[in-house]
Amino acid sequence: MTDDRNAGPDVRLSYEQARAELASVVERLETGGTSLEESLALWERGEKLAGICQGWLDGARARLDAARQQRSEG
Repeated sequence: MTDDRNAGPDVRLSYEQARAELASVVERLETGGTSLEESLALWERGEKLAGICQGWLDGARARLDAARQQRSEG
């Protein structure tokens, strides 16, 4: 997976910021009332935000795995 945290203006989003915005996007999609074009744009934004969150989680998992490995070796 590409690390979306390093691409474009979203590079400054923390995990918490991306997750909060993603929750807002999901809520807007679930409540409806948007045009098809707006819904597609929200969906695309949600996909990008989900990727950012996944990148942060993957990074955290790698750090934990490295720490566990180091601890078992030392």
